[in-house]
Amino acid sequence: MSETVASVSALIVKTLLANPKVPRDINGSSKIVEDLAFDSLAVMNFVMEIEDTLDVSVPLDRLADIRTIDDLAACIVSLKQAS
Repeated sequence: MSETVASVSALIVKTLLANPKVPRDINGSSKIVEDLAFDSLAVMNFVMEIEDTLDVSVPLDRLADIRTIDDLAACIVSLKQAS
């Protein structure tokens, strides 16, 4: 299956909503640190969970440029297409 940014973003939102501490009104444009109140450890744990789910590895240098859920989705789609 070829993932799209929209489908990966939806999966990320679904995964996030499984956590009761995450606001219920998140979407692709939600900022991971500001809107979700994730600290750096929470971001790393969350990204590792998504990496395991989608069988992809997000390099740390790419992670530094990710601000929103859609940014993360676009990065994952790009990495999967490159592999």
